[in-house]
Amino acid sequence: MITIQQLLEEYETALGYTNLLWLDLDADQVSWRPSDESSAIGWHLGHQAAVAHFMVRNLTAAEPPIDRELDALMDSATAERNRGDLPTLDRLGNYRRTAAERVRVRVRAIDEGNVGAPAQLRHIAATMLTAIINHEYQHSKWISEVRSQRFGLLIPPAPASPNLIELDGYTLIG
Repeated sequence: MITIQQLLEEYETALGYTNLLWLDLDADQVSWRPSDESSAIGWHLGHQAAVAHFMVRNLTAAEPPIDRELDALMDSATAERNRGDLPTLDRLGNYRRTAAERVRVRVRAIDEGNVGAPAQLRHIAATMLTAIINHEYQHSKWISEVRSQRFGLLIPPAPASPNLIELDGYTLIG
């Protein structure tokens, strides 16, 4: 069975892979949309962070919002046609970093037993972190496809780990 510490390492790998896909892009590339009924790379990047944040605050701790405006914009309940007003690259990066740090802090506190019902929350944290990692890779696949097909840029090699599998073309925790 994979430990929470191993999952945290896999989380760092997933975040690092996503960073390889977008940190060398310019603002026009990050905000490009195939149509008004599609989402830009920037939306997917924010959505990955929003989902991680929503899961932490709804499953393990009543965390305050990171950025109410971005929390709403990056929610998948926001219609695609309303996903065009993206933040600056700096604001988007800060949003992602803040969400990731909240995941790390909360999961480490759970793993160390610094919570009520530590055994129960460890189980929830492991399941939650697995879902967060799988979701990160899910959206990274779309980002990599746009990066390659639209902008003609190389896709970095997928991360390799004994904990990862590929299923239907998606990297997942196995």
